[in-house]
Formats: sequence, C-alpha cells, structure tokens
Amino acid sequence: QVQLVESGGGLVQPGGSLRLSCAGFGFTLNSRTIGWFRQAPGKEREAVSCISSGDGSTTYADFVKGRFTTSRDNVKNTVYLQMNSLKPEDTAIYFCMTKINCHSSLIYGSWGQGTQVTVSS
Repeated sequence: QVQLVESGGGLVQPGGSLRLSCAGFGFTLNSRTIGWFRQAPGKEREAVSCISSGDGSTTYADFVKGRFTTSRDNVKNTVYLQMNSLKPEDTAIYFCMTKINCHSSLIYGSWGQGTQVTVSS
C-alpha cells in the first residue's frame, strides 16, 4: 500500500524551529516528486515547498524562502521540512503529497492526516 505519513509537528514559540517528517511506505520516495502543503484554519490549502525526484532540486513559496528547507534521506525513505524562524502565521496543518513535478500544481494520491504546527507564545 502506497502511503505518506507526516509527523513532527507541535507547539513552538515565535522564532523557534521544528522539523517535520514525511515517511514513505510501499514505494521509494526518491522516485517521486514530493510537495509540502499547509492549511490554516479557515483558509485554503497552499503549497509550501517541493523536492524533485532524482536530483532532489527544491522550490519554495515566497513566504517561506530563507526560513524553510526541504531535504530527503534516501536511506530512511523520508522527506523533511526544516522550519526555522517560525511565525504565528505559519500555524497550520502540514501535509506532504506526491506531485507531477515541482513546476506544476498537479498532485496525485491521497491526503494523509497531516501534522499540526502551532506557533504561539
């Protein structure tokens, strides 16, 4: 069964850091393009970052550039989202999902439960 499972969320103070994980089951993650997304209460889901299959090139939404970093560990079959300098507006449920490529909005597969990130003092 092909599945992505997110973890690593929590409560953090403004300016703090968190590292989210997206573990792949039933397939090899480096053969797929993986995107990170988030959905804040009352808002639509938005793309945060993306890491391409193969060469692992990355793209980021403007609102996280310089603060968030996406990486992949092929041994652990896991994609990470390192989030630094967190702001209250980063509060959301974060999801990972397979994408056609990092320059397209097209996704495929099923959404997981995500992991909650709350930035608050």
